[in-house]
Amino acid sequence: MLRRLACSGAVAVLLALAGAPAMSAEPAATASAPDSLAATVNRTIDAARQTQAGLDGWAQERKDLERRYRAAQAAADWYGDQVAREDEKQAALDASIRELERRMVESTRMQAVIQDTLNVVLGRLENAVAGDLPFLAAERQDRLKNLRLAMAQPDLAPAEKLRLLLEALLIEAQYGNSVEVEPQTIMVGGRETHADILRIGRLALFWRSPDGKRVGTWDPATTAWTELPGKHNRVISQAMEMAARTRPIDLVSLPLGRISR
Repeated sequence: MLRRLACSGAVAVLLALAGAPAMSAEPAATASAPDSLAATVNRTIDAARQTQAGLDGWAQERKDLERRYRAAQAAADWYGDQVAREDEKQAALDASIRELERRMVESTRMQAVIQDTLNVVLGRLENAVAGDLPFLAAERQDRLKNLRLAMAQPDLAPAEKLRLLLEALLIEAQYGNSVEVEPQTIMVGGRETHADILRIGRLALFWRSPDGKRVGTWDPATTAWTELPGKHNRVISQAMEMAARTRPIDLVSLPLGRISR
């Protein structure tokens, strides 16, 4: 376009020189017009280039911002998922803690119930021993005393307390299925008497003096040792010999008396 403008200006100058000598001042002004127009066009082009460069920069910056936004959105989604998972874990943990607390409360309640039951059973055992035949008194009382101390220990597991109580009950139950003879000092008629004591399970107790001349039995009605007539010496002595395994087992008729109810 500049080239066309320059040609047009040259033609105008030639025409002016040929046909209008009186207008000698106008060609000089007309000759500078193409240069001014070219400068204006160049400035316009430079401005357009700068504008386009700015637009290109803004477009690139927009792309960068969009990319960074998408990355930030992805990171936010990931962190949101992580938070949701952690919330689920926390909820599960809270549920587990509540369940453990419930079990602890239930365990404490059950321990109290078990402890009360053990104490009741122990009390009944103590009453049974107190009202039983007076055999192995020291051994049985020591066992009950130790058992009572064990029941009072707060750091002893209920299972261990139950085991000790069942063991004591088993020992007491086994007394009913055994026969034995042991020496003992007893009170007969207000006097101390050294005697051999024959225990027939939990059914009866008989005594015999060391010389074998006196025999007797434990009277549950009077809770005292009494002497029996001499006619019972032979059968009681035979029963003691069988209990001591120095005589073959045989049937004997012992003076058991009447069974009290």
